Amino acid sequence: MPRVKRGSKRRAKRKKILDRASGYFLTKSKLYRSAKEAVDRALKFAYSGRKQKKRQYRSLWIVRIGAAAKLNGMSYSQLIHGLKTAGIELDRKILADLAVNDAAAFKSLAEQAKGALSGA
Repeated sequence: MPRVKRGSKRRAKRKKILDRASGYFLTKSKLYRSAKEAVDRALKFAYSGRKQKKRQYRSLWIVRIGAAAKLNGMSYSQLIHGLKTAGIELDRKILADLAVNDAAAFKSLAEQAKGALSGA
C-alpha cells in the first residue's frame, strides 16, 4: 500500500482553523491545538446563540406589547386573549412594532380586544 503524504491537505486544514482564530488572545490565535479548542468552543456558542436570539427577541416583543397594553388599561394576557377572541391574527413581532411606532393603531387593536372580551 502506498504511503500517503498529507502536506497540502494538512496545511490547508490548519490554516483554516488559524484563520478562524485570528483575533483571539495570545496562544489561541497562534498555536494550532489551542486555536482548534477555541474555535470549536466558539462554534458551539455561535450555534446556541442563534437559538437564544429567537427567544430573546420574542421576550422583547412581549415586554413592549405588555407596556403598551398597560397604557391602554389592559394586561398583556388580556390583550392577547381579546385579540384571539376577536379573530385578529397578528403575531407578536407586528404587535410590538405597532406598539412602538404607531400608538393609534395599537390603541384601536386594544379597543377591539376589550370589545371582544366584554362581548364574550
